[in-house]
Amino acid sequence: MIIFIDADACPVKEETIKVAGRYDLPVKIVSNGGMRPSRDPMIETIVVAAGADAADDWIAERCNKDDIVITSDIPLAARIIDAHGIALGPTGKVFTEETIGMALAVRDLKQHLRESTQSQTYNRGFEPRDRSNFLQALDRLVVQAINRRKSDT
Repeated sequence: MIIFIDADACPVKEETIKVAGRYDLPVKIVSNGGMRPSRDPMIETIVVAAGADAADDWIAERCNKDDIVITSDIPLAARIIDAHGIALGPTGKVFTEETIGMALAVRDLKQHLRESTQSQTYNRGFEPRDRSNFLQALDRLVVQAINRRKSDT
């Protein structure tokens, strides 16, 4: 099991690394640049070519069953679910087959509103409770994935 971080503008990189360290899991931090490499051998920093979806494509091409991807990018989350991976937002929201359709629809609606009204739509800011919710959700997902792997063997 690998934890991937869609690192551009991700507010929970350190929290992810902390949880991964607790379970001795590798982390791949993927971005278009500007990330400082870690000295920890379990943490790999991957810099992809510049481009709108280059980091997303890199992650989606490598995500396997039970890998966890930390992202706020809803189209990437949909790709991860299709690959049988686990997509988790930085606020602790787990994207599932049941919820991803609505998330995509709301995203598309907001984009349509921005384009048609030439105005900005706003998401609420990242709050301390989001960090706490994220830590709890990630820990729970890791434990569930580990237990699934144990029961599969």
